[in-house]
Amino acid sequence: MIQVQNLNKQYADGKKALSDVNLEIKKGEIYALLGPNGAGKTTMISIICGLVNPSSGKVKINGFDIIDDYREARSLIGLVPQELTTDAFETVWNTVNFSRSLFGKPKNHAFIEKILKDLSLWDKKDNQLMTLSGGMKRRVMIAKALSHEPSVLFLDEPTAGVDVELRKSMWDQVSKLRESGVTIILTTHYIEEAEEMADRVGVISGGKLILTEPTKTLMKKLGKKQMLIELEEKISEIPEALKKYELSLGENKQQIHLNYDIKNQDFRILEFFEDLKAAGVRIHDLSTRQSSLEEIFIELVKQ
Repeated sequence: MIQVQNLNKQYADGKKALSDVNLEIKKGEIYALLGPNGAGKTTMISIICGLVNPSSGKVKINGFDIIDDYREARSLIGLVPQELTTDAFETVWNTVNFSRSLFGKPKNHAFIEKILKDLSLWDKKDNQLMTLSGGMKRRVMIAKALSHEPSVLFLDEPTAGVDVELRKSMWDQVSKLRESGVTIILTTHYIEEAEEMADRVGVISGGKLILTEPTKTLMKKLGKKQMLIELEEKISEIPEALKKYELSLGENKQQIHLNYDIKNQDFRILEFFEDLKAAGVRIHDLSTRQSSLEEIFIELVKQ
């Protein structure tokens, strides 16, 4: 479990990077941290990982304070940075084993073998890192972060520069890690990544954590829906009786677009269809779409 209490960070030039951040992340949870550039994501992760000291506040990893119990807390954390920093001439096997030794862990070739197999790297174990593709190097970074058996894994833009097929594969790998009890915190610019993987989403803006919600709850509470209604016959304009709804007429005059807020308790879908019928508008077909997490995110940051 990760506990962040009243976390603040102010730099010497007076810039406040974080302001009174409070957060609790449960064991085995996937938490996505979203925010525009300069919002404080990297500062927050750096403090939790023990790389930067906070101005005030507390951070605990499984009960260990990140400052007072630095060694114990840091040994529980695996960090996969965005930059691919590896020894180009070293083999995959040696690189991952060396990372384990840096934390004072005894050799465990069986465990390293399992990690490499789980990440589909076993057949590449004797390859030099410079011979690997960008996606495979990204997997090596994850293997290095997992080598000392951490209980918390930070993924900073884990699929940056990775093709679509490999991205989906890495999502599967992250889900498997969660099933094994590893807590995962990821930052990403791919909003669909957070939508697909995260149990909860946090939005940070201007150094403040403005929202933390379960992903599904956030989509339900803040999402809007659009209904596309295909009409049996063309109409020249929206009937007067329907102008109380947020409607627009398609260019071909045979489609109506209805935008409605999911959280609006006053909207009644059956009542809308009854009004359509009363206005003499006959439906041929209809479909709906819900606003994406990206649209919700943009809306939140603007506030």
